[in-house]
Amino acid sequence: MVAIESPTFYPALRVLERLKLRALEIPTHSRYGVDVEALGVALRKSRMAACCFMPSFQNPLGSLMPQDCREALVRLLAQHEIPLIEHDVCAELYFGDRRPLPAKHDDKAGLVMHCGSFSKSLAPGYRIGWVAGGRYARTIEHLRLLHSLAPAVPSVAAIASYLTANRYDRHLRQMRATLNCYKVVAVNAVREFFPCSTQVAVPEGGYFLWLQLPRSVDALALHRLALAHNVTLAPGHMFSIDRRFTHWVRINFGHGGDPRFVSALRTVGELVARLAGM
Repeated sequence: MVAIESPTFYPALRVLERLKLRALEIPTHSRYGVDVEALGVALRKSRMAACCFMPSFQNPLGSLMPQDCREALVRLLAQHEIPLIEHDVCAELYFGDRRPLPAKHDDKAGLVMHCGSFSKSLAPGYRIGWVAGGRYARTIEHLRLLHSLAPAVPSVAAIASYLTANRYDRHLRQMRATLNCYKVVAVNAVREFFPCSTQVAVPEGGYFLWLQLPRSVDALALHRLALAHNVTLAPGHMFSIDRRFTHWVRINFGHGGDPRFVSALRTVGELVARLAGM
């Protein structure tokens, strides 16, 4: 059994399914991240093989787990000798003064496998990432060799050359500023065009908004109607095993600079109002 966040990054559900592993969903808050106390209860009741969490700008919530909660998480897992797969691909996309410290920072037992990637911050098509595997580094290296033999060398070389030129930090500063502006545009549009009962979790980084719609609105029905208007969004059904988030949706504001973006949100807001009978 593997502990995951709820809601969770939906490809993780597919991976666990393919590996024939059971997932246990742990409540996760849009402000505080995964509920460490609830995880502790779960660890006492169930035999857990690992945890897979995204402490920084979690997908879909956008939550940033406070530092004291991260430390508590690492201590708890160390007590139970449970490894943590730390999915940290969005940590560079922070809107505050400094990059949040990963859970790996407090890992003294080597139980945290810290996974990062350039796919969210630099080049989506390259799919180049890394992992600081702790006590599992040799096993990860072996499995990597078995599954793909070798990385795509030209892609790795291109990114290495770019990093050597000392342009990455400037790129990240510009990207963070741009995404923060897009976030403001998206939040303002939701507040203007969606029913007033809509709740939005405003993130401190990343590029997602997690919206709680009026209870009478089915997110999957909204998704289908939006597609008919050439607008895509992710219904909450995708982010849980039991499809419990039926009136939540995830909005990607990474395209906030597109002149059609606000118009698309206006359309979605009108569809939400129609489904809610307003």
